[in-house]
Amino acid sequence: MKGALRAIAPGPLVTIQDAGRRGWRRFGVSGAGAMDAPALAAANSLVGNPPGTAAVEFAHVGGSWQIATESCRVAVTGGDFAVSADGARLACWQSHILRRGQRIDIGGAPDAVWGYLAVANGFALSPQLGSCATHQRSGLGGIGGRRLAEGDMLPLRSPRVTYRRERRVDAIHREPGPIRVVLGPQDDFFARDAVAGFLSASYRVTHRGDRMGVWLDGPAIRHAAGYNVLSDGVVPGCIQVPGVGQPLVLLMDCQTIGGYPKLATIITADLSRFAQMKAGTTVTFLAIDVDEAQRLYGEYRAWLDDVAQKMVETAALPTRPFWLHS
Repeated sequence: MKGALRAIAPGPLVTIQDAGRRGWRRFGVSGAGAMDAPALAAANSLVGNPPGTAAVEFAHVGGSWQIATESCRVAVTGGDFAVSADGARLACWQSHILRRGQRIDIGGAPDAVWGYLAVANGFALSPQLGSCATHQRSGLGGIGGRRLAEGDMLPLRSPRVTYRRERRVDAIHREPGPIRVVLGPQDDFFARDAVAGFLSASYRVTHRGDRMGVWLDGPAIRHAAGYNVLSDGVVPGCIQVPGVGQPLVLLMDCQTIGGYPKLATIITADLSRFAQMKAGTTVTFLAIDVDEAQRLYGEYRAWLDDVAQKMVETAALPTRPFWLHS
């Protein structure tokens, strides 16, 4: 092993995630992947990786980790998480070099649920079905297809880092306002006034959720044509409404088919913003048409494709110690 990142006390919802597993949903395999793709891309770009490289994803708190290699460049993004190295505060949305034996602790953030810890050159993991993304229900990806646990050693691709200026980037600004959706494909299972009521009501994000989906709490949505449909395809962002009338928003680990009517689907450009809403947050929805959703997706993809250009070098070079490459 060239070196590793050692899990001392990882948080309760820590996995390896990358840009996701593509092309397998038709075979019943979930895509998994980062809950906040822009934050993952930013973390990777800060340490010099391609934006979709596998990183440590955590919810609420990242826990404690130790550097078990000569040197390691790291970055934490997703929100304003409380990050420190051996007790010294480290800024989020900025890269930092750590030495062997140093401990990095990642606490909570007031503005986010999901965070990312990226390392320069990435982890030496073998892709499964084209991705290292962890999907726990099928046991795919990451470390044994499971959450990370105390004592896990995440192998690094490089034992040391190159000597260069560190990078920083502005935290991602999440626009306030409604989450945009495209209605359907089964909005005809609901009375017209029920659809209008959904779009005019406020819902609360509940604690009932994980990477597969999250329940909302608010005015019940009345079905007009029953609440069972022939199971068909679902994707992250689908808003299903079971018989209880409360909406369920599917997220990155969602199943590939479902048998409840889908009232609407959150557009890709807004899905990470929704995923970062803490339990208790009030959310409203705005219906847009497919053309507008595709236009917004184009802007979203352009941001991801250009993320490396948004990095800014910090003013000062670090002191050149013996353990850095020239």
